[in-house]
This record gives sequence, structure tokens and C-alpha cells, in this order.
Amino acid sequence: MSQDRPLVLIVDDNPTNIDLLVATLKKDYRLGIAKRGQQAIDYARKFLPNLILLDIMMPEMDGYQVCTTLKKDEATASIPIIFITAMQDTASKTRGFEEGAVDYITKPFHTAEVLARVRTHVELDQAKALLLSQNTVLEQKVQSKTSELREMLNGSIISMARMVEIRDPYTAGHQQRVAQLACAIAAKMGLSESVIEGIRIASLLHDVGKIRIPVAILSRAGTLLEAELEVIKIHSQIGFEILKNIPFPWPVAQMVFQHHERLDGSGYPLGLREADLLLESKILTVADVTEAKSSFRPYRPALGLKATIDELKEYRGIYYDKDAVDACLELLDKDGFTFADAEDKEGQPILCVASPETINLNQLRDRL
Repeated sequence: MSQDRPLVLIVDDNPTNIDLLVATLKKDYRLGIAKRGQQAIDYARKFLPNLILLDIMMPEMDGYQVCTTLKKDEATASIPIIFITAMQDTASKTRGFEEGAVDYITKPFHTAEVLARVRTHVELDQAKALLLSQNTVLEQKVQSKTSELREMLNGSIISMARMVEIRDPYTAGHQQRVAQLACAIAAKMGLSESVIEGIRIASLLHDVGKIRIPVAILSRAGTLLEAELEVIKIHSQIGFEILKNIPFPWPVAQMVFQHHERLDGSGYPLGLREADLLLESKILTVADVTEAKSSFRPYRPALGLKATIDELKEYRGIYYDKDAVDACLELLDKDGFTFADAEDKEGQPILCVASPETINLNQLRDRL
């Protein structure tokens, strides 16, 4: 049971003072004794007392120097120090507080005062330790709940994306593959993990507005009529309306809204120009165009990777952001980027690298 009592280190070169303090405190505290400054420092580092009673006037190293040394050491910096001294002048006391002491006890000692001051600061230190422990537990709980919420969010996002695929089986896997490429482009451009995560979510949801497009139009073979194309174009607006009230920490709804806009204002639905577009939207646009044009659609055959790359180069800086296009071309031409065949257990897009000659987006689309 004695080990449960707080440990107080008494630092004084005067045996009489030590005896008086020991007699006053031994009933309620475990006690350590040091008669020199360096001895006190070594003891504090080894045993980490709950409180130090520190005399100022000592040979070799005075109390101010001991206090300064302990406060500079991360291991002992938080130990509360009470100076014990016969000095009454304000300057001496002020210096003690400046060095990091929490209180003063003046000589000659009064038993009741010593007990009261020691008890107050020991209990305060214990309360701080308890609060720190509770904060640590709370942080762990928050992290656990955050992880659970993240899993729920990912599950909801994947479910929403797959609802669209059920209605439009010809583009099954499109949103997941766009997410893979968009994340790879963003990483190549040096964007932060947080920004990339927002791009991933927006990419997985960028066609969610197609839930409102008639299946007969989505799966219609042959060239679409102008009126049918206009109906399909509303999916960006519908996606925005579906997502705008979800409190994502990223502008997901705006990214979805803008993913068919073009730098020169020729896109839809608002005809926004380069200065009005989010960087994330520009990246999503490049990834979407690359995957879509390389894949089969019921109204046209797959155009192939070469035709897709040619378009990116032709309209670089006109329709499509230069940096995003450059990053995409580097991924395809130099890094051997290809689409993974699956997602991990959290729905995260998996990226893989292969030699350039293995890349055939059309074949990959047929497998997915």
C-alpha cells in the first residue's frame, strides 16, 4: 500500500530542515532525500517524484540551476517544484516562478502550511495526470468511432455507385476505374492524401445522377438522338442535387457537378471556364474521359488507348487541364498504369503498374 502514496523529493543541504520536513510529511507521502543539486537531478530522472521541495541556497548548484535543468528535460519537466527558502524579497520569488516553480514555502516552516501546499500541488498534479489519461482514452474512442464512420461512409458510397451500374450494366466498373486513375493522377501531381480522398469519393459518385436517366436511353444501341443526348447531360445536375446536402469534408457535390465542364467553356451543364473550375474537377474530367473513350459503349465501339491519348494531347489546355493531362500521359506512357481488377475490403481503388504493352483498357473493361 505504501507504493500507492505520492512520492515527494526533499532537496536541502541542512539536516535540521530535512528532519523537520520528513517528520511533517512521512505519514502521508513516500519521501526521497537529496542534499546536493546533481543528486536531486539524478534522483528525479530515475524515480520521477510527484513533487519536489527544493531549497534555493545550496553549495555547488543552487536551486534555480536545479530547477532549470529539470524543466529542460522532457522526462522531468512536468514535475511540480516548490522552492523552500528563507529569502523574502520579491525578486527572488519572481525568479523562482520564472524558472518554472509552482509555489514557495518560506523558512522557518509551519507544519500546517507545508502540508497544505504539498497536498494542494500533489492533488493538482494527480488531477492533471488523470485528465491526460482520460483524454488519451477519449482520443482512442474518437479514432475508433471515426474508423467505423469511415467504413460506413465507404459502404454507402460503393452502394450508391453500384445502384447506377445495375441500371447501366454497359458501364459496370466505370466509376471505380475512374476513381483509380483520378487518384493516381492526383498523387502524380503531388496533392495531399486528404485531397486525393475527396477526389476518390467524387469519382466513385460522379455518375450517380444517371439514376434518373431512363434505362432505354442508357442501354440504347447505335447513335443517340440529340434529344437523348440532352437527357443524358442532366446527370451532372442530378448528381449535384443528390449530393449537395451530404456534409462531406470535401466539395464532392461540386466536383460531380463540374466533371463535364471544359476549360474553354464548351462543357456542360453550366459552361464554366477554367478559372471557375475546381482543380479536383479538372482531374476527374481527365480520368473520366480517358476511361470512357477507351471503353465500349452501346452507342459506339471502344476507341482504344491511342485515340484517347491523341485526344488528351490535342485538347490539352483547351478542354483539359495541362497538369492533369501531363500526369495522366506520364502514368499511361511511362509508368505503365493499368486498372486493378478489384477493390480492397474498404472499397479503396487498388492501383497497379504494368509494362506499357500490357495496357488494353478495352479488354480490361470486358473483364470487369
